[in-house]
Amino acid sequence: PATLPPPIAAIPPGVPSMSDAGFSDGDATTPLRGGEKLALERMHRYLARQEWICKFEKPSTSPCETDMNERSTTVLSPYLALGSLSPRVFYNGLKKVYKEDPKHSQPPVSLEGQMLWREFYYVCSAYTPNYDKMEGNPICRQIPWGETSHHTAMLEAWQEGKTGYPWIDACMMQLKLEGHVHHLARHAVACFLTRGDLWVSWEKGALWFEAQLLDADWALNSGNWMWLSCSCFFYQYFRCYSPVAFPKKWDPEGNYIRKYVPALKKLPAKYIYEPWKAPIATLREAGVELGKTYPRRIVVHETISKENMGKMNDAYCEHKRKREEAAGEAKSKKDGGTKKEGGTKKAKAARTSKGT
Repeated sequence: PATLPPPIAAIPPGVPSMSDAGFSDGDATTPLRGGEKLALERMHRYLARQEWICKFEKPSTSPCETDMNERSTTVLSPYLALGSLSPRVFYNGLKKVYKEDPKHSQPPVSLEGQMLWREFYYVCSAYTPNYDKMEGNPICRQIPWGETSHHTAMLEAWQEGKTGYPWIDACMMQLKLEGHVHHLARHAVACFLTRGDLWVSWEKGALWFEAQLLDADWALNSGNWMWLSCSCFFYQYFRCYSPVAFPKKWDPEGNYIRKYVPALKKLPAKYIYEPWKAPIATLREAGVELGKTYPRRIVVHETISKENMGKMNDAYCEHKRKREEAAGEAKSKKDGGTKKEGGTKKAKAARTSKGT
């Protein structure tokens, strides 16, 4: 060229600050902080707890811990997802701890199992067309999720933590504030959005999680949403998370709700999961007015969950019918080809005989 463009302005050394990206330090609402140094510190802190590591079983960990430094899981997933922590380093660290105790917990529930699940979803995503969608996805059940304006409104209520179910709303508010929630909380809100209560497509839930989670991982996120909506991997649609009974087992006093849904913090434990059952006087004393300071529930779980189980059954029956129909057509085509090939061979043999 006749002339060269002006030189690029010097790039400042180091990692850009929050202000460089247009944010102030006060904008961050998550207690988690990034970087390899903190990731390794957190990993080594947990690996030093040999007994805890060896007894770890994911389904037995509580989703209601509120102290980020004392969670019932390692909370290393954001560091793994963002590349601040090598999965191989963590895996090898686990193996060293396990050598000291041959009776340690085993996959799929152990910490090693969690790493294997991660690889499982990566393999599935690599070889499945349209993995993050329902249509055109060969491993995903085709379910007629709701697409009306009513379903859109319920999706928005779920996203904003305004479903009227304190446990679901607390989970969604923690997600929004901290970018991380326990896996059982994710299970509960995913079931609630899809097959359990709201009958909204898992694809929309997956997109919201991808936008909110610090540990968002395309392969794991899509796979888990298919699992929880009983679209793939898990098919016991008659097993449904209760937004009341399930969290009571872990947090009977409702302290998790009191932290993330402060509008209900003064409610007695008896009503913290079901404010619609509280007497007017009790609500008034706690400063709660349903429909104003806290939303009324948008569905009745006891009724809608049973209706949705019926819809799932219908979708599964339709899936079975189409599969059997396709198998029948394939068999007929194969049998027809075999007969045609047999007829051709007989004709050829007859011609050869006549010629002889």
